[in-house]
Amino acid sequence: MNHEPLTLQECVRSNMLTYFSDLGGTDPANLHDMLVKAVEKPLLEVVMERAQHNQSRAAQWLGLNRNTLRKKLLEHGLAD
Repeated sequence: MNHEPLTLQECVRSNMLTYFSDLGGTDPANLHDMLVKAVEKPLLEVVMERAQHNQSRAAQWLGLNRNTLRKKLLEHGLAD
């Protein structure tokens, strides 16, 4: 059986459907912030590792200002 890997968008969609199902009819709160925080930390971890912890390179890859990246790293406890 040959299964194509899911795209990132498909993974997010699938997990969001599961999340809503798990809520059992309860209304979610701050959904956007929750999702951004859930995705942002692992994104920063992987990019920083791939950029060999070079913040200027990582900021460029992410399309962020270096100061913005530094702020986000601090927020997530990822700053050196």
